Amino acid sequence: MSTATVQFHNQLPEDHAPTMAQEVLSGLTFQPKYCSPKFLYDHKGSELFEKICELPEYYPTRTEEAILARVVPEIANLAGPGATLVEFGSGASRKVRLLLECLSVDRYLGIDISRDFLINSTRRLAADYPWLEVHAACADFTQPVDLPESIEPSRLVGFFPGSSIGNFTPQEAERFLRGLHRLLPPGSGLLIGVDLVKDQTILEAAYNDRAGVTAEFNLNLLDRLRRELGLEIDRKRFRHHAFFDPRQSRIEMHLVSRVAQVLKFNHETIRFREGESIHTENSYKYSVPGFQQLAARAGYTGRRVWVDDKGLFSVHYLVAAPAS
Repeated sequence: MSTATVQFHNQLPEDHAPTMAQEVLSGLTFQPKYCSPKFLYDHKGSELFEKICELPEYYPTRTEEAILARVVPEIANLAGPGATLVEFGSGASRKVRLLLECLSVDRYLGIDISRDFLINSTRRLAADYPWLEVHAACADFTQPVDLPESIEPSRLVGFFPGSSIGNFTPQEAERFLRGLHRLLPPGSGLLIGVDLVKDQTILEAAYNDRAGVTAEFNLNLLDRLRRELGLEIDRKRFRHHAFFDPRQSRIEMHLVSRVAQVLKFNHETIRFREGESIHTENSYKYSVPGFQQLAARAGYTGRRVWVDDKGLFSVHYLVAAPAS
């Protein structure tokens, strides 16, 4: 099928503010305070994250891309011909181009929560690959997602790059992978990037870049909450803080209140002590055996794993096993 257009499927409510407000309020009134990392990705947040991927300190993107470029013929053999490639958290759809150059796929479905960013990136993809049938689904893929009716579920290959699986706790990651069985029937492949445990200085530098782009990415969340939800919050009263917790093998990202302050939100009073934070993101780091064991518990068989020469990052090809 030849097309230069994108078939768009919206699986988010047109007015997402009430649901978003409920989730944010629940997090800000909890102890300790938190906010889901999915809310980091409005249009500006998505653009900032793409800038993060270019930073010298941020090794995951360039390392994963180098692995994919090296092993894509092997991935093509594992995937086989005529599949539909489904990318979760498609972002700028940059890494998937490495696959499209080599894999024999008939169609592509990009799933992302940032609507405008998704539409723009998939339109560029459709223009650059006119032979490819391109679909875009605006959806929160951390929740159950339905395949568009026009896509056959029998020949699917999932693609979840960027170590986004690390944003889930290990228990949440296992549930998420189990949930993908709704989309990926037995025998389907899942290509997934997983960041590895390494020297703490390398990890912390990646989330505290000298240019301050990651800090801006984190603080942009407060701008979004003020703009979309009407939360009267001043970003100047917060600072970015990210650190590695070796006990839990994760990077934690926080917005720390510089002063004691009181916020009003949906008739609720939200109090901050000086130094109290909003926990905005985790990024769990795995060993290769540790992630393989998690995937096995979630119902997948590890077919291949590739790691860069420095042991920074891994790419796994999993196969969805029949339901037990």
